[in-house]
Amino acid sequence: MEIDAVRTYCLSKKGSSESFPFDQHTLVFKVMGKMFCLAGLEKWEKGEKFINLKCDPEKAIDLREEYQGTVSGGFHMSKKYWNTVYCDKDMSPEEICHWIDHSYEQVVAKLSRKDKESLNQL
Repeated sequence: MEIDAVRTYCLSKKGSSESFPFDQHTLVFKVMGKMFCLAGLEKWEKGEKFINLKCDPEKAIDLREEYQGTVSGGFHMSKKYWNTVYCDKDMSPEEICHWIDHSYEQVVAKLSRKDKESLNQL
């Protein structure tokens, strides 16, 4: 899966936005101001094609075991809640989209009631 496809898919999620809040190389996708996907564009251009996704802690462990070498604890993130997913290894684009959905849903579930109401009105 290429970065353009990741970007298009993330931005198709209700209430999503993109920004560079940390530096000019780290593309961050947010829902209602909360991160659900990150991509290091400089690393991507060097062949390190990965994204960081939020994940249920129990599922995160299972995913790392099932996809050793493709999924690991989140690069520069809390390893309990974030996974690094390599987009050019043995996970299909459909599976990557599934885990983007999961990340988005994890973040939406933790939004305040006010933010959830705002999201539902979009």
